Amino acid sequence: MSSLRILFLGDVVGEPGRKAVIAQLPRFREEEGVDFIIVNGENAAGGRGITPRITIDLLRAGAAVVTTGDHVWDQPEIVDYFPTEPRLLRPLNYPEGTPGGGSVVLETAKGKVGVVQVQGRSFIQPPLENPFLAAEAEVERLRADGVNIIVCEIHAETTSEKIAMGRLLDGKASFVVGTHTHVQTADERIFPGGTGFLTDAGMCGPEDSVLGRSVESVVWRFRTGLPTRFPVAKGPVRLCGAIVDVDTETGKCISVRRVSHLVEAEAPEPAAATPQTL
Repeated sequence: MSSLRILFLGDVVGEPGRKAVIAQLPRFREEEGVDFIIVNGENAAGGRGITPRITIDLLRAGAAVVTTGDHVWDQPEIVDYFPTEPRLLRPLNYPEGTPGGGSVVLETAKGKVGVVQVQGRSFIQPPLENPFLAAEAEVERLRADGVNIIVCEIHAETTSEKIAMGRLLDGKASFVVGTHTHVQTADERIFPGGTGFLTDAGMCGPEDSVLGRSVESVVWRFRTGLPTRFPVAKGPVRLCGAIVDVDTETGKCISVRRVSHLVEAEAPEPAAATPQTL
């Protein structure tokens, strides 16, 4: 039996997250034998959105596909970049005519791999078209075109919406994974039809934080109710996601396991010595 190994990494948060991901992708390839990498980069630019430069850096580091989410348009320059890079996805269920695409099929040494992204509708903005109808139709279209290996990411707030998507696509997609909450869930499994599932991949961002942001600022906001900035936190970064093995002939998931890898922060360069007057 031939299999293909996929690494999926959750929401990359700010400079600490993207630097850690870029540095660690080669290690994952070598040590884990990963064949195909998908990275959610929607918070990679200062914690909000993604830029063309960051997308290029992630692709050069080894990501095959970069996905986004509800912050996809936060960096204005990304709008014109979308039509030039099919490996950068925005949610499929945006209206027709929206820049970019919500799915892509790439050729690999082990066959075609399709990636589809949709955005949920419960407690998340902006309100988009029905993700269940969009995902189901797109997955069926890809399968009709001979694509056996299909990953579907649902960027959504509620666990029920994500689990329902996994159940809908059981036996149709190889792996269904949720993003957006930045908190990794512990419910990885394979559904009866052969679809691997994880409710939320978690984030790639500073561990000593609140969802990747400074602890002090977020706590202050909750205590006072007053507006404040939420700077990206500093310190060691935890990379969260999943590694999935898929049968290349059937497209069914063989195994799924969570990834939770701590990357220590780089030591600061020593300050230059201050001349002393004698």
